[in-house]
Amino acid sequence: MVKICLIDDDQNILASLSLALKSEKFDVETYSDGISGLEALKDDDFDIAILDIKMPRLDGLEVLQKLRNSSDIPVIFLTSKDDEIDQLLGLKMGADDYITKPFSQKLLIERVKVILKRTSFSSKENQINNESLIKRGNLLLNMDRHECHWKEERIKLTVTEFLLLESLVNRPGYVKNRDQLMSAAYSDDLYVDDRTIDSHIKRIRRKFKAIDKDFNSIETLYGVGYRFNQ
Repeated sequence: MVKICLIDDDQNILASLSLALKSEKFDVETYSDGISGLEALKDDDFDIAILDIKMPRLDGLEVLQKLRNSSDIPVIFLTSKDDEIDQLLGLKMGADDYITKPFSQKLLIERVKVILKRTSFSSKENQINNESLIKRGNLLLNMDRHECHWKEERIKLTVTEFLLLESLVNRPGYVKNRDQLMSAAYSDDLYVDDRTIDSHIKRIRRKFKAIDKDFNSIETLYGVGYRFNQ
């Protein structure tokens, strides 16, 4: 059963949304502030987190920033319709999606299912076949398990980072512009700007360089896009 961490200081949202998610056979744990929610995310094995941006003690952006130091769990933000800056900042920091309040519970549940599908929870994770593996030089992507290895060392990527990297390595040597990368990583109804893609690429590079300081396989073509070189 998929386990969801729901964090929001609005008790009405916690009660109604958790009930709706449970009706879809999800296991849901609720938390009313960022600190308790972050502690739960560190200590428990959740499959996805849904969190409000505006919260007391520790807001959603701070929770995400601290969470990304140790976890690549998919994250959906709940935001007010006027918080465009926070929405874009959240995506640049590693969130996978956002939905604005007031929102349809049915729409949010569909967003959850889409992200879970992208992370291959619906596949048999222990089944490995040649079609599920992408090998490019020192890079190995396991599509079933959403795992990335460089020189046999595991690199933890968020869902969005993994999809961006997959898009680049599918055609090594070919340039992907930012619009193509956006289409690969985000749903059609989610707006992101060019700088969001740039931020994700910088974060991906940083993760590779942490284990290989000479990593230079992702090339920037200024004014055009990015490509992966084997």
